[in-house]
Amino acid sequence: MDFSDDGNAIVEFVWLAVLLMVPLVYLLLTVFRVQSASYAVSSATREAGRVFVTAPDSGTGHRRALESAALVMHDAGLRLDPGQVRITCSATPCLTPGARVDIEIGYDTTLPFVPELFGRHRTASVHVTGRHLEVVDRYRPARP
Repeated sequence: MDFSDDGNAIVEFVWLAVLLMVPLVYLLLTVFRVQSASYAVSSATREAGRVFVTAPDSGTGHRRALESAALVMHDAGLRLDPGQVRITCSATPCLTPGARVDIEIGYDTTLPFVPELFGRHRTASVHVTGRHLEVVDRYRPARP
């Protein structure tokens, strides 16, 4: 009997390509998702800080900062809860000229296709944190 190896190379190539490409594609999807969330969180903290220090008072500043951060995250296709945003001030009242306002946002990015594998109670995620320090303008006019 004569067994020929014709055509075996293409079958082996296809199997190896599938075995190597599937993990590579998953890794790329995961990296892209985490990087996208990282950019969104970074932009959201920066915009929240800028909006906060230009507000007329601290209450309005908090509200505007949360709204602007949520808007930036929404533009990236992500949902931001107000509890994920932390605003701290170095002075009292918060908008004192020269005071520092620190904005920090923590966001959990879920990994693609993992919730279906591990069940609904625990989802695999990567925690992304963004932080921005903004200084209130030294020559800010006094507000009534």
